[in-house]
Amino acid sequence: MKNILRKILTLLAVYYAYMLEYRSELVFWILATSLPIILMGVWIKAAAGGDFTLTPLEFARYFFAVFLARQFTVVWVIYDFEKEVVEGKLSPRLLQPLDPGFHHLANHVSERIARTPLVILMLGLYLLIYPQAFWIPTLPNLLLFLVAVAMAFILKFLIQYTFAMFTFWTERATALESFWVLFYIFLSGYIAPLEVFPENIRNIVMLTPFPYLISFPAHILVGIPVDLTRGFLSILGWILLFLGINRLLWRAGLKRYSGMGA
Repeated sequence: MKNILRKILTLLAVYYAYMLEYRSELVFWILATSLPIILMGVWIKAAAGGDFTLTPLEFARYFFAVFLARQFTVVWVIYDFEKEVVEGKLSPRLLQPLDPGFHHLANHVSERIARTPLVILMLGLYLLIYPQAFWIPTLPNLLLFLVAVAMAFILKFLIQYTFAMFTFWTERATALESFWVLFYIFLSGYIAPLEVFPENIRNIVMLTPFPYLISFPAHILVGIPVDLTRGFLSILGWILLFLGINRLLWRAGLKRYSGMGA
């Protein structure tokens, strides 16, 4: 157990040091995912003059939570993995007694640690712009939010890592990610709360993994009523599904890997 813990801490330390080299770029990465802050103003204005389930204040807090959830669920593993396979850089990783996926996972977790101080700074600027939206979440909601965000990150990582497996068959696996992002943006609650969708559409969307990546954690943090049991079980179910698919594609893909790409 101690040996495993030491390996985990070593991986995190190495990738954290690597991420510190890109600390200036982290600012731009955070700004690139600040669309919810812009959309917040749009929906606050719309809620003030329209008939919506959420009040303007709830819209403000919701997009605050969306911004926060988005910061800790950003994933880019498909781009790194595609590069490793196409350029043959995966070969040295296969010689190690450690699944290459753990390197990518450690890279992402370390980036979250490096990103956190800058996210806090952005949240401070947000509160200066919308001080009326300030609130202190209840401790149960905060803890449940952290669990939901962690599970959402694992799910999103597995989804993208599963798409990355197709690099063994094609050199443009990232095209799958680009296609998937279109659905993610509109169906995850990223640009609009699911409450503004027609009920029949919303019921269909809830059968997909998208709402549990952004909308579900955001609802928990704000305190908007949500089915916790269904939400957490759905995330767990999707995690197990994509984990199984990922392992099957990994074994099949390795049989095609030549060391110089797929």
